[in-house]
Order: sequence, then structure tokens, then C-alpha cells
Amino acid sequence: MTDKTSAVAADGAASASGGASAGDLAGEDLAGNGLSPDETAEHYNIEHYCWPQHGTERRSAAAGPTLYYRDSVVEVHKVVVGPIDNNVFVVRCRQTGDAVLVDAANEHEKLLELCGALGVRHVIETHGHWDHIAAVPEIREAGYDVHVAEPDAYMLDNAYDQFIDDESVIEVGRLRLHTLLTPGHTPGSMCFQVEGTPLLFSGDTLFPGGPGATNFEGGHFPTIIESLDKLIFSRFAPETVVLPGHGDDTTIGRESPHLQEWADRGW
Repeated sequence: MTDKTSAVAADGAASASGGASAGDLAGEDLAGNGLSPDETAEHYNIEHYCWPQHGTERRSAAAGPTLYYRDSVVEVHKVVVGPIDNNVFVVRCRQTGDAVLVDAANEHEKLLELCGALGVRHVIETHGHWDHIAAVPEIREAGYDVHVAEPDAYMLDNAYDQFIDDESVIEVGRLRLHTLLTPGHTPGSMCFQVEGTPLLFSGDTLFPGGPGATNFEGGHFPTIIESLDKLIFSRFAPETVVLPGHGDDTTIGRESPHLQEWADRGW
């Protein structure tokens, strides 16, 4: 982080129960309007600029436990929010109870409840697109700092507190989250890797089946291909688990063999 410590200092949070597997997810309409995700997007004139080409399944979180992943050092909690089903993650140190929220995307009441229950002290944004920041004003009003990469800060209309630097370390209790600037989807797209775990939070840079879309202002296809090639696929092991900003998880080993195919097809 720039000009302020990135350490998260928090009182212990309530421990989550359950195992390491994800909770059940149902294909219900999160917007509550009886429409499918595609119909919802059309109804609200929502621009699909995240991952539509790859056929990623979009799902809404059913009521119930949010625990998505757990090992000896980290818990990851996940909820799916908003009209185009954004994944929001809480990364929590099991030793100290300190936590950080990845993307204040939407449904601020749900996110604030999650933050209070899990010891979240601040928010880190993968990038500045509207669907990933819709809850930022309410989150900041509740007292949580919001951090974003400087190239995307303008998208938040000054509603941020600190910049996230490339190749820095964010301390969350005893966890260390390594930051990686991966431009292409936006100029300030960030990925976060949890040291000592197989976890990589990719935002809208990488999905099952290809990169995030680039056919809008600030997007650049050759740049996102270069980011995947030189910054992600060459750096992380095949077993690395990729948790994207929408849809299902994947792994580096599953996606990296297809890079040239994506480059050739142009999306």
C-alpha cells in the first residue's frame, strides 16, 4: 500500500464452522425480479464486459454458510452479489481472526454483515468497474478503508483511501497477500496471491476459458494476453487455484495450455 501500513489490525472475529468445501449454491435470481442473469442484464441495460464469451456459469449464493475454502492458515468466505453475479471474497487469517474483503461489489447490507462477523478491516479492489465497486460508498461510510490500484482510482470518483502498489505485500494477520498488477481488462487490474497457499484471486483478468473482455474503454486485448503470459502463467504453478470475479474457479494448469488459442481467436 502507498503511504500507510497495509497490516490489518483487528480484534478476533467469530470462527466459522464447517469444512473446507463450498456451500451449496442455487441458480436463484439474486435481483429478486424473477429473471435469469441474462434477462436481468438486458432488463437493466447492463453491459456484459466481464466474461460473457467463455460461457461461465453464473450462480447466486443460497442462504447458509459462506465458508468456501479452509486450510491450516487461511479461510476464504464467498458470497455472490448483484445483478451480474459478482464473487465477493473474505480472506481471513485463522490464527488471528483478521480479514480483508476482496471487491465491495454490491448488496452493501450483506457485505457489511459479513465484514462485521469476520473481522474485516479494509477492502481491496481487483479493479474499478462499476459492478465491482457499487457497495464502496456504504462500505466507506461504515468506516472501512477501500484500496485500489492508482490507474483505476478515477473510476471510484475519489471514493477510495489508499493505492495498492504492484508487487507489494498486504499483511492480513499473519497472512501475506502478494499484489500483482495485470493490466488489460482495465489499466489497474490487480490479482492477489495468498503466500503459502494455492490461492490466486484474479478479478476479471482470468476466467475458465479465457481472459476478461477488453472491448470497452480502457481494455486492451494484447495487454491482457501479455499479462497472462508473463505475469500469471509463467509465475504460478499448474495447481494454483484461480478464484475469479464472476463464475467458477479454475486452475493455472487447466487454462495456461490455451493461451495461444485465445490469442489467435482474438478474445
